[in-house]
Amino acid sequence: METHKYSNGEINVIWQPHKCIHAGICVKTLPKIYNPKDRPWIKAENASSEELINQIKQCPSGALSYETLTQK
Repeated sequence: METHKYSNGEINVIWQPHKCIHAGICVKTLPKIYNPKDRPWIKAENASSEELINQIKQCPSGALSYETLTQK
């Protein structure tokens, strides 16, 4: 299945388009991050990890998830 990852340097936001129901909660909650008219449409670097995680937890379809990046 197709997935896309967008990083802010601390976490990767993972988007799975096949799960997305286009509820728009992401766009309404963090419009400076999620803009479907832009490419890439997710600009994770424009938010803190905490903001992103709080928003991702509100995704009703589970199309958005995240993974933390480990420091080397």
